[in-house]
Amino acid sequence: ASWTKQSQSDGYSTRLSSVILTGNHADSVKSNVFMLCTGLLLFAAFRNSVTWHMQTFWGASGHFWQAHWEKFHPSFGGNEWIFFLLGAALVPTLVFWCFNGILLVADVTGKPVFFTRYRIQLGKDYPVDTVKLCKAIRTVLFNQVFISLPMVLLMFPIMRWRGELCGIELPTFHWFLLELAIFSLVEEILFYYSHRLLHHPLLYKHIHKKHHEWTAPIGVVALYAHPIEHVLSNMVPVLMGPLLLGSHVSSIMTWFSLALLVTSLSHCGYHIPFLPSPEFHDYHHLQFNQCYGVLGVLDRLHGTDTVFRKSKAYLRHTVLLSFTPFTEIIPDSPKKAE
Repeated sequence: ASWTKQSQSDGYSTRLSSVILTGNHADSVKSNVFMLCTGLLLFAAFRNSVTWHMQTFWGASGHFWQAHWEKFHPSFGGNEWIFFLLGAALVPTLVFWCFNGILLVADVTGKPVFFTRYRIQLGKDYPVDTVKLCKAIRTVLFNQVFISLPMVLLMFPIMRWRGELCGIELPTFHWFLLELAIFSLVEEILFYYSHRLLHHPLLYKHIHKKHHEWTAPIGVVALYAHPIEHVLSNMVPVLMGPLLLGSHVSSIMTWFSLALLVTSLSHCGYHIPFLPSPEFHDYHHLQFNQCYGVLGVLDRLHGTDTVFRKSKAYLRHTVLLSFTPFTEIIPDSPKKAE
């Protein structure tokens, strides 16, 4: 009888526990569903709001650019060669040298101090050796004139065959955003694997080592490379996206300019406030066998950023939202600093 009562008691306790757990589970499900629905509603509202504002903005600015393009288009008699040369070669090159010209003042003089305090690798090869710098600039100019320019010009007949390369109608904002996403993805894939290939011992010594002479890089070094590397890693990944999509010259000009700005910023050696972080690629120049990509997606997939993610540089790899340098906010350990 005692055993029967005990069994009944245990059975009642089990059923009671089951009811409580079921109730808690139901409450948890309800809570999660409520949070998910709320999140979806907020996301939908935010998306609609942002889309509306962007469409309104682009509606005004799009008309502005379209109107100026229609005025500019007849200036050269509709000569597509000139349009393509200006948009795909001249403008991006000017963007590259204007941006790096400003950086070179700080690199050579070490001034102004309010800017140079954002240097990532403090005290290393700084200010830069002018002899070493002149060698780098000569190589960059050679790569731009004798490799980049011919490759860009070879694009012209292909792009012209693909579609309206220099048409009177500019691409829409939404189409350009899609193009930009595809360009970035194609560049990430091609750059990552070509870059890793160049780190193979058989190729590194004869080709890629030249670029890695700068363990503390500066902006202009972005294009300081062996001619083979300049073709495989610098040019092909950037050219392939527009070639695949048959893009308009305005999209090509914007993409080439952005690509040159991003690679210059990645090599610049300064973590400048409110601009994208260059810590990722700067760490690659410091360690050689980490951080091969541009966006870091394939590095995460292949595990080639594991050491980086354990470093202080990873903690600093974000947009600096203050005027205090990251080297002061998150300093290296004394041992590393020495």
